[in-house]
Amino acid sequence: MRRLLISLVVLGACMTPVRADFLNALSAYDAGAYGVAFTEWRRLAEAGNVDAQVAVAGLYEAGLGIAQNNRAAAHWYERAAQRGNVVARLNIGDFYSRGIGVPRDRARAWYWLSLAAEGGSDWARRRRETVAAAMSPEDMVRAKALLKAVRRRSPRPLGG
Repeated sequence: MRRLLISLVVLGACMTPVRADFLNALSAYDAGAYGVAFTEWRRLAEAGNVDAQVAVAGLYEAGLGIAQNNRAAAHWYERAAQRGNVVARLNIGDFYSRGIGVPRDRARAWYWLSLAAEGGSDWARRRRETVAAAMSPEDMVRAKALLKAVRRRSPRPLGG
């Protein structure tokens, strides 16, 4: 989790217009000042920075700099997932599949994992297959309807 969060943060810091603030939070994170990192990333996340939303979700999930809170982690992962972040999509899909921070919902899990898989995540592709094996036919119909609806709204490729 920590390596993934650090990699994501470094990648995000290189691509955002608020790079200095992002890098300040990363420096705080690397120094173990998780509360400082959380405060800065939370500010950026609330302003709409997708990479900061994923970082905040990861801090909530791990309980670094803030009390561990899977419900808050799920909230931030879902916000970033809705904006196309592949890491957020695979994480919220996994949360839905296991009922972590959200009610267990295999249809939503399959939906988010499908979007992450389309974005290039092999882990999401494998996890989606596991979720599909446990789904009812009704769940699969609902999951495919969710995916179809998002494709109607967005003709461009998903996952990015």
